[in-house]
Amino acid sequence: MVMAIDNEASPDAENENRRFFLKQSIAIAGLSIAPSGLLHSAPDDGPVGNAVKVTISLMINSKRRRLSVDPRMTLLDLLRENLGLTGTKKGCDLGQCGACTVHVDGRRTLSCLSFAVMQHGRKITTVEGLSNGDQLHPLQEAFVKHDGFQCGYCTPGQLMSGVACIREGHAGSAESVREYMSGNLCRCGAYPNIVDAILEVKKAGTKV
Repeated sequence: MVMAIDNEASPDAENENRRFFLKQSIAIAGLSIAPSGLLHSAPDDGPVGNAVKVTISLMINSKRRRLSVDPRMTLLDLLRENLGLTGTKKGCDLGQCGACTVHVDGRRTLSCLSFAVMQHGRKITTVEGLSNGDQLHPLQEAFVKHDGFQCGYCTPGQLMSGVACIREGHAGSAESVREYMSGNLCRCGAYPNIVDAILEVKKAGTKV
């Protein structure tokens, strides 16, 4: 069988052939200068999830804990999943709602945005660590008195931020309390009660 050859190619066909030739030339030139290691298949790094664990030491609610943790684990997951301290709530998991607020060295911290390994050697306080045995923290008592608990889910974060608000000197007025507490979001309507509870503890001068 003899195939016919078109010796009079159209200008469009010639341009197409020229583009094809240039693409092939560039590809071949690229391969010639590429490091030989790139021309072989990538090594198998194994399945995701085999990170080497890191040993850290934390003081959690006045108790020293030595823990082996995945370096990718958040402080929130360490507290809830590994240590059973479920008072710290997982809300948005994006640092926007404040439900996971804890204290790190006395300052409020969003535990969902903090890696556990970053807290090595530090003092962590969760809502479970606020009370002294059966004796509630003064702000917990004020929340009960002023009905500031709302549905209860965001309350641990509200309490931890409320204590930090007083400690850090932001409880001078209702306006400053609202501004400081604005990072703790909830759809319930008891914010005035929370503000009242914080102001009462601040005015009492009780050490928090």
